[in-house]
Amino acid sequence: MKDRDLSMASYLEIADDSKGHGLDLFCVPKHYEEDLDSVIIPNGLIKDRTERLARDIVRDMGGHHIVALCVLKGGYKFFADLMDYIKTLNQNIDKSVPLTVDFIRLKSYSNDQSTNCVKVIGGDELSALKGKDIVETGKTMETLLDLLNECQPKMVKVASLLVKRTPRSSGYRPDYIGFEVPDKFLVGYALDYNEYFRDLSHICVLSEQAKEKYKV
Repeated sequence: MKDRDLSMASYLEIADDSKGHGLDLFCVPKHYEEDLDSVIIPNGLIKDRTERLARDIVRDMGGHHIVALCVLKGGYKFFADLMDYIKTLNQNIDKSVPLTVDFIRLKSYSNDQSTNCVKVIGGDELSALKGKDIVETGKTMETLLDLLNECQPKMVKVASLLVKRTPRSSGYRPDYIGFEVPDKFLVGYALDYNEYFRDLSHICVLSEQAKEKYKV
């Protein structure tokens, strides 16, 4: 695991040849034990990295009113923890950040394949974001960014827990990155496969057998 800095967005890099950690070293629900290859990011490391991202956001956005927009469903755990850390910082520093939250849902996966069609589901009227600063968390961003920019926010910043190294990438990089990860299908910490595995505390590598088992 390496710490890297690219275009001013620092992150922890998990190597392509990383074997992760054995499931027997962690508390994993019994019904998932045969569906996972390894734990690739333990919960404690997720929390520590998220706390640092919160500090960076408060440092960069101090004095601005932020509308924090959570991308459901895969972003909800990261979003909740990030907001908790920002709230704690707000209570203990002189230059706090006024903060409100909103939610939107994007759907772009069918089984384990990312589709070209991104559906925007739910969320309040986005025109209410006009003139506000937005820190956004989630996975599929570019379609939503186009939509948000139509609402003329003052600025938009994106925070993403994971960025995947894949030849399918468009090259887009968020402003705040937790981890850069290999091109594997990851579940846990609210990331799912057909709605399963969101209840895992750690981020894990899904086995090939599980893809067939839970395929719809």
